[in-house]
Amino acid sequence: MYDIIVVGGGPAGMTAALYAARNGKSALVIEKNGFGGQITHSPRVENYPGTLSMSGNEFADRMLDQILAQGAQIEFETVTSVESLEDRKVVRTEEGSSFEGRTVILATGVRHRLLGLEGEEALIGEGISFCAVCDGDFYAGKTVCVAGGGNSALQEAILLAEKCKEVILLQDLPFFTGESTLQEVLFAKPNVRKYTNVKIDHLLIENDELRGVAVHIGEDQETSENNDLLEMHTFGQEADPSLHEIFCDGLFVAIGLIPENKPFTNLASLNEYGYFDSDENCMTRTPGIFVAGDCRSKHIRQLTTAVADGACAALAACRFINNQH
Repeated sequence: MYDIIVVGGGPAGMTAALYAARNGKSALVIEKNGFGGQITHSPRVENYPGTLSMSGNEFADRMLDQILAQGAQIEFETVTSVESLEDRKVVRTEEGSSFEGRTVILATGVRHRLLGLEGEEALIGEGISFCAVCDGDFYAGKTVCVAGGGNSALQEAILLAEKCKEVILLQDLPFFTGESTLQEVLFAKPNVRKYTNVKIDHLLIENDELRGVAVHIGEDQETSENNDLLEMHTFGQEADPSLHEIFCDGLFVAIGLIPENKPFTNLASLNEYGYFDSDENCMTRTPGIFVAGDCRSKHIRQLTTAVADGACAALAACRFINNQH
């Protein structure tokens, strides 16, 4: 039996394993895909304290080496359920394995909602990004598009507008759904263009690099902004008169995050958006079950907040174990 079983091998999960091991607890990390989580999509990480620059993959590799050196064990399997018994927790996987632990830390992370376009996944980190704080500096003085119209998209665009030559906001609904105050701030900036009721049809790719997007304009939404789009960014009419090209150096996709928490609703409450309803103490309604990282309810989802959660959850789990003896 392990002292602490961590479900998820992203920065939060690996930090939890690190703190568990350094506190003399046996730790197992179960990861279904690859260690590192979303940060591995970032070609350069330049906002992590104490490190001038590194790639997301480098960071993940260093963390993995670190927890293995501390004695943590790893398994590549997909967790399907966790059962909380009186004296132990039982973690079961899709592969048919079961593992027992005194405590469990759910660090299941999130995945970004994608546009579903051909070639999209191959360009993640190489033209397509999800985080202006992480990747905005790479597009300083360049033109970027932002897909989305909610608060997240508006906040991303505001940050990008401070650095980029031009920011083009593309919303597939007839209106922007983000807060009016954010819209006022963003649309007052002279280097921001906004288009509503436009749907990205496909990516413009040349030599495996993103060159722009081709969009459809809704027939009933020929606003002044969209008329501007018709005039300034016109696709070759002989190819498809309903499509219009927008050239850009980067595309930031901000159409939502998908937490992967549903298998654990028997243990921890979820908020209306599907995130674990827990604050910075990382505790749940089930004794011995903790949560950490982007999967929990929070305002800021960054590398630094993920590793902070991992430390908090691991130390809480250690206290729980110590109090049982």
